[in-house]
This record gives sequence, C-alpha cells and structure tokens, in this order.
Amino acid sequence: MEMVTNVMEFEKIAKEKLPKMVYDYYASGAEDQWTLQENRNAFSRILFRPRILIDVSEIDVSTRVLGFNISMPIMIAPTAMQKMAHPDGELATARATSAAGTIMTLSSWGTCSVEEVASTGPGVRFFQLYVTKDRNVVRQLVKRAEEAGFKAIALTADTPRLGRRESDIKNRFALPRGLTLKNFEGLDLGKIEKTDDSGLASYVAGQIDQSLSWKDIKWLQSITSLPILVKGVITAEDARIAVEYGAAGIIVSNHGARQLDYVPATIMALEEVVKAVEGRIPVFLDGGVRRGTDVFKALALGASGVFVGRPTLFSLAADGEAGVRKMLQMLRDEFELTMALSGCRSLREISRNHIKTDWDFPHYVPAKL
Repeated sequence: MEMVTNVMEFEKIAKEKLPKMVYDYYASGAEDQWTLQENRNAFSRILFRPRILIDVSEIDVSTRVLGFNISMPIMIAPTAMQKMAHPDGELATARATSAAGTIMTLSSWGTCSVEEVASTGPGVRFFQLYVTKDRNVVRQLVKRAEEAGFKAIALTADTPRLGRRESDIKNRFALPRGLTLKNFEGLDLGKIEKTDDSGLASYVAGQIDQSLSWKDIKWLQSITSLPILVKGVITAEDARIAVEYGAAGIIVSNHGARQLDYVPATIMALEEVVKAVEGRIPVFLDGGVRRGTDVFKALALGASGVFVGRPTLFSLAADGEAGVRKMLQMLRDEFELTMALSGCRSLREISRNHIKTDWDFPHYVPAKL
C-alpha cells in the first residue's frame, strides 16, 4: 500500500479497491449531497485562538465515556456491512479499536454478530439499534448485546424511512453474495436483495418501525439496564426532550448526510445541542471528522468526544485491521499535536476560548481551499 499521510487518503485507496456499488454505498449521501459536503466544509469555518508559552511537555488525551476510561475522545461510529470492505469486516475493526483503547459501536446491520465481535477479546463496545416492527426481535437483539458484554445502546432515531440515496438506486444496491446481516440470522427478517431501485431502501421499508417515538426510550429502558444514547439529534428542542426521557447521552448526527439533505453540518448543530442539555448528559459528535483539528474543534464547542464512520470503512478497505489501527493512530497524533500547539495539556483545558467561528464574526468570509 502506498504511503498514507492523512486519514482522507484512505478513501482514494478504497475507491480503487472496492466494487463501484460498495464504494458508492459507503461514500454517498442523500439527494444533492449538500449536507455531505457541508459536514466537511463547516470545519473550515472554525479557526483557532492558540495560547502560547505554556508547558506542553506532557499531554494527556485520555477521557471517560459513560464511566469507562478510554485512551482518547475518538471512537468508532456504527457503519453497516463492513465485510463488503474487507473479509474480516467488523472483527478487524473490533480488534483495532480495542488495541487503540477506545470504543467501537457495532451496527445492527453488521455482517458480524454481537457474539462474534465479543469473541475478538476484551474492549468497550456499544450496540447501535434500529427498532424493527417486531418488538420481540428488538428484545432479542438488546438481550444478546447485553449478554455479549456490550456497554450501551445507541438508538438511531433519525431513520423512520431511508433517505433517498441516488447512487444506491442507480446501482440497484444489494448485499453481495455470501454476506448476511449476522445479527438477524434465524429471525425471519428477509434479505437485502436486488430490486428495481435500492434493495436496502426496500428492506428498511419492510422492517423498520415508522411509529417509533420518544415513549419508546422508556420502553427500551424497561427491557435493558444498559444506558441509552440517542443518535440523530441536531436541534435544541430534541436535545431537551432526550434529557427529559432519561437518555444517558446524545450523539449529534445527521446519519453521515444520508437521510435528510440540507440539514446543518453536525459541527454547526453541536453548540445548540450542548447549550440545551446544560451539562446534564454528555453530547458527542458524529459526522465529517477527518483530522485531529476537527476533534479539537468539536471538544471546544462542548462535545465529550467524537465518532468516526467513513474513515473506518475506507481504512478497513485499504488495509484491514492494520488500516483501522493506523487511522485511529493518525487522528490521535494529530489531535495531540493540535492540543500542544493550542496550549492545552488535558481535555479539561480545551475551551470555547480556543476557537472562533464564522457565527462569532458574521462578516468573516474564509478563503476557499
């Protein structure tokens, strides 16, 4: 594999190695893909206010998430069907994440099961949950995740229907031959097969419960002792409701810009959500993170940590477990460097005063890259 000097370069390698249908599924967003671009571009509208002449000879990037000590505030987001990227799929991601000392979130739509991921060895892992129409299936999935040692449920709340992903429609996306959604094996939930448009969209329409509402957080709490993170919050109104219903945390996410196009970049929505929860529960960011500088900016705006999705898939496609390890190490190294150059020795020292944004100075127009 050619020399990789930053996380974004994994995508080029992945594009060359993966079948077009698979790459497009991982890379594309909804409709015009405006939000897909904005998730990245918005970070460039946040600038640093570094402090100088501070002893940064020792820097601590470790943190705690839901009571668990992790090596850095950079975690793995849930991404589906990882065996399309590499034969080891979610198992490689689990091993790499554990080696890095951070948290992996396994997708409900994984091509490896909760039990298989648990079998890779110790590690702090969360389980991402789609709520199906058959609530007995949900009960079984949650129970299996709990028994397999997963530590939290990340409830995806922004997908009553699948967003219009035109690449998947053109490619007539279907799960490649020989792969299955392992968590659903034996549960009579059908398969993602070729249709006249997107096989995934057809599958979701048949399985996902469109009646899901806030009261179902209470229902989930009644069937599990695991903390519930609500994933998909981008407004202050929903953040306050999540707190009221007992969410253990919020993941500010627009589903990788794959659901409703023309919603704000998650980094733009983050501060509104942070202010609304008033420190009552932790807030995490998911979407657009490709640099250690992005991680710092998210923490300066009040996030307790970030989740990365596409970088996981592309580094996995590029070089399997070693690729994911390298991706996580790159982000950690860049983040630590950003802390040093900003005069911060621990996460506690990162503050809103270390950045300025274009909404702080509305007449500021950044130069185009």
